[in-house]
Amino acid sequence: MTQTAKLALEDGTVFTGESFGSAGEIDGEVVFNTSMTGYQEILTDPSYCGQIVTMTYPEIGNYGVNSDDVESGKPQLSGFIVREISRIASNFRSEGTLSDYLKEHNIIALAGIDTRALVRRIRTQGAMKGILSTEDLDDASLVEKAKASPGLVGRDLVKEVLPEQEQQQWDQTLSEWARLPREATPGGEESYHIVAMDFGMKWNIARHLKEMGCRVTIVPGTATAEEIMALKPDGVFLSNGPGDPEPVDYAIKTIGALISQVPVFGICLGHQLLALACGATTFKLKFGHRGANQPVQNIDNDVIEITAQNHGFAVAEDTLPEHLSITHRNLNDNTIAGIRHKEYPAFGVQYHPESSAGPHDSRYLFQQFYDSIAAFQAS
Repeated sequence: MTQTAKLALEDGTVFTGESFGSAGEIDGEVVFNTSMTGYQEILTDPSYCGQIVTMTYPEIGNYGVNSDDVESGKPQLSGFIVREISRIASNFRSEGTLSDYLKEHNIIALAGIDTRALVRRIRTQGAMKGILSTEDLDDASLVEKAKASPGLVGRDLVKEVLPEQEQQQWDQTLSEWARLPREATPGGEESYHIVAMDFGMKWNIARHLKEMGCRVTIVPGTATAEEIMALKPDGVFLSNGPGDPEPVDYAIKTIGALISQVPVFGICLGHQLLALACGATTFKLKFGHRGANQPVQNIDNDVIEITAQNHGFAVAEDTLPEHLSITHRNLNDNTIAGIRHKEYPAFGVQYHPESSAGPHDSRYLFQQFYDSIAAFQAS
C-alpha cells in the first residue's frame, strides 16, 4: 500500500507524490543533482547535510545499494526526491533495495512528482527552503513551515557531521571498483604523513590519500593548529563539508596558522575555508553546482576537465587577495573552481577529484599535493 507524501516550497509551490522511504516530516534546502549514477555516494556524502536532494535522472534505484559504495557511515541528507523509484534492484553487487535502505536509516523520500517542473522552478527562483512530509498533508500548513525553516545561510552545519573520534588512523585504499585499470595497487613503506581535517569528509578522499602510500590521520575540523602540528604532518588536507563556510570561524583561524608551516590541499568546503583564511569572502550561489558533469577549465594548461561537484557557495572573485591566484574556472557560470597561494604551498579546488562514481579527470590533484610536499621538504 502506497503512502502519500508532499513537498512544499517557501514560495507556495506544493508537489504531491508517493513516499518510498521512511514516514515523518523534515525540513531542508531543496536542491537538484544532475548525475545519472552514484546515488548511493550522494546519499552518504556529509556535504548534503541539511538538504533535500532531487535527482534529475528519471529512474533511480535500479542497481540497488551495497556496503562498498558509501562515503560515510549512513545517509546524511535530509530528504530524497526522484521521478520514479525502480521496482527492481538488479546488479550482481546489490545487497538490497534503495527503498529498504532509506527506511532503515529513517530518510523520508518522495517519488512520482514532476521533477522537471521542480528543477525548473529551482533554476528560476533559486534553491529554496522546503518541507517534506507524510504526516501533515495540508498545503497551507506545509508552506508556512517551509517559510519558517532555518535554511543554510549563517548555520554551522559542520558541527552536525563531525567525526566522533578525536583522532583516527585511516587504513583503507581504493576498492577494486574505484581503481582505474592503469593504477597500480599501492605497496611498500608509508611515505608522507597526511593529517586530514574532517569537516564532513567523504571516505573516498581518505582512500585516495592512502592509495598514494601516505599515512593518514583524520582529526575533527575543530582541531587547532597546535594540535595538528603536534602530530608532525608532512601535509594537511582540508575536507569537503556541508553548508555556509563563513560561520566555521574556528577552522578559518586554524588554516590561517597552518599555511605558512606545511603544504595544504583543500577540496570543496576546504577550498572555501582556505580562501577565507587568506582574506577572501564567499557568497551563496543561486542554485548551486551539483552533478557529475560540470565542466572546469584548468587555466595552467587550458585543459577542460569534466568534474563532480556539490556546493551551494563559492569564493567571491572580487575579494580575492593579491597572494591568491585562480587556477580553475567553472565554465557554466565562470565562478572560481580552484586557487593557489603565491607564497606558500597551499591550493584548493571547488570540485571533487576523488569522485567514486566518476568522472576521474581530476585525480592528478592528489599527485599534485604529494609533489608539493616533496618540493617543500626539498627546499
